Amino acid sequence: MTHPRLATIELPDFGLPDECPELPVEIYPARLERLRERAERRGYDRLVVYADREHSASMSFLTGFDPRFEEAILIVGPVGDPAILVGNECYGMAGAAPLPMRRERYQDLSLPSQPRDRSRKLAEILGDEGVEAGSRIGVVGWKTYPDRSSMDAPAYLVDELRRISGTSGLVENATDLLIAAADGLRILNEIEQLAYLEWASCQTSNGIRQVLLGLRPGMREREAVRLLEWDGTPLSCHTMLTAGPRATLGLLSPGDRRIEHGDRFTVAFGIWGALTCRAGFVVESAADLPADRRDYVERLVGPYFAAVAEWYAALHVGQLGGALQEIIERHLGDPFFGIFLNPGHQIHLDEWVNSPISRGSTIELRSGMAFQVDIIPATGTDYFTTNIEDGVALADQALRDDFAARYPAAWARILARRRFMAGALGIELHPDVLPFSNIPAYLPPFLLRPDRAMTVAS
Repeated sequence: MTHPRLATIELPDFGLPDECPELPVEIYPARLERLRERAERRGYDRLVVYADREHSASMSFLTGFDPRFEEAILIVGPVGDPAILVGNECYGMAGAAPLPMRRERYQDLSLPSQPRDRSRKLAEILGDEGVEAGSRIGVVGWKTYPDRSSMDAPAYLVDELRRISGTSGLVENATDLLIAAADGLRILNEIEQLAYLEWASCQTSNGIRQVLLGLRPGMREREAVRLLEWDGTPLSCHTMLTAGPRATLGLLSPGDRRIEHGDRFTVAFGIWGALTCRAGFVVESAADLPADRRDYVERLVGPYFAAVAEWYAALHVGQLGGALQEIIERHLGDPFFGIFLNPGHQIHLDEWVNSPISRGSTIELRSGMAFQVDIIPATGTDYFTTNIEDGVALADQALRDDFAARYPAAWARILARRRFMAGALGIELHPDVLPFSNIPAYLPPFLLRPDRAMTVAS
């Protein structure tokens, strides 16, 4: 690598998949059995999985069903079909899930003031599902906590589980079975899931590419966001696009403000399995910036890109999470850069599953893990920010060979991205690294010149 610099770079069209890869129906019973094996080793009699509209990834992973409008509760015993508790509106949809489940209409999961006259009491349902005095229950919600007694399932459910199991039983957080950063079930992806993640990243990155190429002063934010060409795939987060003073807040949705020359600008687009983000200034060059920040590239973007390039180059199966953290701290440890969150995290249907990347982390990265390159400088100054957020995965030789054989078109896109990153951007990737984004590490800081991007190539 050489020092980071701005250069004229032709971003190839890596292409889009013809259709979304479908997960085979048999993947869901296999996932459930792997979960049961882990539950048995932990000593649980039952697992109770809770999901709501925003936090449905674990339930969707296990069953192929995600609640709409309502919440849902999955009760998993040691054998047989699990029970799914749903409200009025999700009852039919749950019956179409690829995983066979016994449906129970539990109307307290329904929207306010809807009928509640066809439900059994929760205690009766739980009792029929084998929850009794002395039961050891693992509750799967969204997050883990230092104390397993803390759970993010609703009180009416946790309180009832604790009341029934009593002092001789146990009710505790078991979400780590699915999201533990080292080996959670949703952390180590099957090949079919990886193919879906590549498809999803194609959609989000192509959308951001269209924004970068089509952005013009005078557009309203709502006009610019249409360039993403969202096709209705479920979102993993609300869509973010803002310009001007509001862009500093990062997480806001587009409004009616017209984008002006010189504005700060940020855009992020996330669907199930992928998120892509870029940020910069709506100008053609540093000369268009105020005099006190015309060193934007030298002061912020260059050091940032050098850090991201080394982070990418260090990524491989067996790498320690702490080593990736050290790279970012070495390059961007100055308080000016404002790096606060983990520099990279695991991704699945939800945008942030967990992260093995932190100071001193000894977690080894494994084949099958998928990551969001997500290193965010929050300077809190007039320099604003710069940002690359793209999806990648790790695959050992056996997994790569299998992927290439089963998904040749996706594999061709991956190889083309690797060649572009090495040749145009100067980022040599380990063979284990599969870039999924169609704008892989492509960073144009001046958004009215999307052909001028950062590189560390000679």
